[in-house]
Amino acid sequence: MDLTGQLLVAMPGMGDPRFDHSVIFICTHNADGAMGLIVNKSASTLKLTDVLDRLSTVDLEDTSGLGVHIGGPVETERGFVLHSPEYRSVMQTLDVSDDFAMTATLDILEDIARGKGPDHAMLMLGYAGWGANQLEAEIAQNGWLTCAATAKIVFDTPDDAKWAAALSSLGIDPLGLSGTAGRA
Repeated sequence: MDLTGQLLVAMPGMGDPRFDHSVIFICTHNADGAMGLIVNKSASTLKLTDVLDRLSTVDLEDTSGLGVHIGGPVETERGFVLHSPEYRSVMQTLDVSDDFAMTATLDILEDIARGKGPDHAMLMLGYAGWGANQLEAEIAQNGWLTCAATAKIVFDTPDDAKWAAALSSLGIDPLGLSGTAGRA
């Protein structure tokens, strides 16, 4: 199973409050584990300018209004930008799928502030990570559902509606979900 480029949708009985109603974009998934970014948890008090003030020596007047998201509980001081694939960092960009790329270098933040960044972007601090077979076990225990990642859900849907939108893409009404699971 390779979930790279897919969305994880937290089930109501997740049990870990850090992931309650989370939608996570999986950037990489292989035999060693998985890495993803929560796309629906805003750090409402932070903006790109706050991050640039701490990291960049270049004085930029940001007009993008790009907010900051909580990407996950691991390395929360580290930044990641999930973005549309037409942008290429001069340093390094990870092509995740035909519709998504991820860059974790300062140049993308500076380019966004200059108005030269990707068409669509989300800035996250931290990430979600799983060791070998850990994510597969959580899925088997009904902790997560998976669905196709679309630019509409990730970039165009308000954060508070992404969980329901991801479930809806699977034909699931969120009101019909239970926090407990059974086995037949």
